[in-house]
Amino acid sequence: MTAAPASIGVMIDRPIRWGVLGTGGIAAVFTEDLLALPGHEVRAVGSRAQGTAEAFAGRHGVPRAYGSYAALADDDEIDVVYVATPHPMHYEPARRCLEAGRAVLVEKPFTTSAADAEALADLARERGLFAMEAMWTRCNPLIRQVYGLVRDGAIGEVTSVRADFSIPAPYDPASRLWAPELGGGALLDLGCYALSFTWPLLGAPDTVQATITPAPTGVDANTGMLLGYDSGAIALLHCGLMGDSPHTATVVGTAGRIEVAGPFYRPGSFLLVRQGAEPETVTGRLAGHGYGPQAEEVARCLRAGLTESPLMPLAESVEIMRVIERVREAAARS
Repeated sequence: MTAAPASIGVMIDRPIRWGVLGTGGIAAVFTEDLLALPGHEVRAVGSRAQGTAEAFAGRHGVPRAYGSYAALADDDEIDVVYVATPHPMHYEPARRCLEAGRAVLVEKPFTTSAADAEALADLARERGLFAMEAMWTRCNPLIRQVYGLVRDGAIGEVTSVRADFSIPAPYDPASRLWAPELGGGALLDLGCYALSFTWPLLGAPDTVQATITPAPTGVDANTGMLLGYDSGAIALLHCGLMGDSPHTATVVGTAGRIEVAGPFYRPGSFLLVRQGAEPETVTGRLAGHGYGPQAEEVARCLRAGLTESPLMPLAESVEIMRVIERVREAAARS
């Protein structure tokens, strides 16, 4: 349900020069995977504190460390910036990078509101720059196989999708998962995976129903979503911070089903069950932490002069944020 972007930017025919904005855990593992890939260079890291940036650079062998996000954005020897800051700090640094002429890969969720997501997407298009939400699941080879099988009719018409992503997060009102000012809650951190997985299978939902269990801080601690589609299909999605779920996904069709083993956002296998045929198990392995395919997709787009990836188009990032807002509204009404 995605189309190749029409916009063409500047093509890059040399190693991709990365800047990493942020020094947390996700920045570290993505940097480690980048350093293991041929054709990629990590040129600089940026943080709000010079010492933190220098420590990260020292651990990972990054040649330049900046004590502000703006300084990294202004580095003309960087092609693309990976924005790995906390959720509420995605929009402003990404906007600053785009305004400085840098392409951006923005960690999920793209932003914390649909309005900000649309503003970033519009700015990237206006500047003719590549931008993409770092929803690594969309680039995973096994997940791409699942989408291809469904597209080719292997299980008939999709009638339902189920996906769950819940973790047992110790309650700490000051932590990023529980604090509203840090973009806390299951929806933004985990629910976006289930929604993004479902999107290429069913598209935008026509109806949204939801139930949310709030935490004492007000963020969603446990969220159930029932999405309806005019085709008659439904999606049952769950995300939470109150217990460890299997992290699996199932796609059911009129002629079979696909069961994606946990964790569905980075699976090692899936089971294809077709009517009248023996079940088939498809397996795959990813190097490192599993972020290589995402980095390679960014590189492919930059080398082709694309300003969007057909695997994770900007319009879908915006629409998924709109659905997250509809989920909250539906839960408030229930």
